[in-house]
Amino acid sequence: MLGRRLRRLDPKRGASEAEAPVGVWCPELDLATGTLRSRSAPQPGDGSVRALVRTHGQTLGYVTISRPPSEVSSDDLTALAERTFSERDIAEAVRRSAEHAATADDPPLVSVVVCTRNRSRILKSCLDALQQLRYPNLEIIVVDNAAEDDSTRDVVSSRAAHDPRIRYVAEPRAGLSWARNRGLAEAAGRYVAYTDDDVSVDEGWIDQIVRGFGSGENVGCVTGLVCTASLNTAAELYFDARNASWSTRCQARSFDLEANRIDNGVYPYAAGIFGTGANFAFDREALRCLDGFDTALGAGTLTRGGEDLDMFVRILIAGYTLRYEPNAVVWHHHRSEDSELIKQMYGYGTGLTAYLSKLLSVPATRNDILRRLPAGLRRILTIKRDTGARLVTTPAPKGAVRTEFWGYLAGPVLFLRSRRRSPH
Repeated sequence: MLGRRLRRLDPKRGASEAEAPVGVWCPELDLATGTLRSRSAPQPGDGSVRALVRTHGQTLGYVTISRPPSEVSSDDLTALAERTFSERDIAEAVRRSAEHAATADDPPLVSVVVCTRNRSRILKSCLDALQQLRYPNLEIIVVDNAAEDDSTRDVVSSRAAHDPRIRYVAEPRAGLSWARNRGLAEAAGRYVAYTDDDVSVDEGWIDQIVRGFGSGENVGCVTGLVCTASLNTAAELYFDARNASWSTRCQARSFDLEANRIDNGVYPYAAGIFGTGANFAFDREALRCLDGFDTALGAGTLTRGGEDLDMFVRILIAGYTLRYEPNAVVWHHHRSEDSELIKQMYGYGTGLTAYLSKLLSVPATRNDILRRLPAGLRRILTIKRDTGARLVTTPAPKGAVRTEFWGYLAGPVLFLRSRRRSPH
């Protein structure tokens, strides 16, 4: 249960005005030690606890207790986890951890790229977590995109003075794809891992990314679990429910266009199947061979999104395998205000149909997209139903669904306009 509603009756106010969502505390439980860790402190309004259960760096899944955090101990969560996950599952996780540790010699260089724009305050928390990464061979590149002041440069320079892994790069052309491509051009690592400035990475994130690349032949992209860091407002609860496909999926899987396909009518074009741009990594040479991200797509352009979806499909069409690795964990801090969420959901809508418009403009994918269009429309129509089912009784913020729908309609036009502006 993601949310319930409290009703504080006041004779001077209607019941609907007095109702408010009850928050959910979202810690991580280390089953091996019985310890709890959280990226956000429990709040007075929290009515339940949803814990990500891990052991020896391996992700098992989630457990939920519908009581306030003050009434839930680590022993309570441990007992529930031991009932939820079998001894075989836990033993297998321990075995995998030991197997990975035995093959950790001579780790390849990994370039971590964080793209940011005018958000130096939240960037500090992101860098705090990045500096705690255990992986022994990495560089951290912060790309300052179309900056309006020197605040980001100052934050990064102060960290770089004490941590030689950190490097500042400026990209004057506005747009997330421009920033990501600049990070790619600067990267020296065999693999390039991208995350966002509103994310806190797990200290074992890069170790698990590298293991994902080693999980099979010809892996060109690895994505991971994007956990929710905080669930205290209606906006956060809605976003969490809307994006459960990459925030709660705890089973590893490989994807390609041959043996590892999904037969669901929309594969490989549906959003959310593979992961999201807050937590993905690429073989550097594969990404360069594909000429990087499409600069007509992504935040900071007219289309506002879609560049990660586009890249997932391009990786698969090029013959690579994409690996979803739930042990590669990051924690995302969602938009907490309704107004911020509404803007984000509009961008989700425009980004999705802009990316699909690009595929329709390409002869190699046009006919395949047209064949799958009815299934895609049915999938879009189920979004409200599925999200509502996960929210239980907490209502969606007013306008969230409608605004995303208007984004769907605007996306094709915005893509055409953005394409004319972009030389890529």
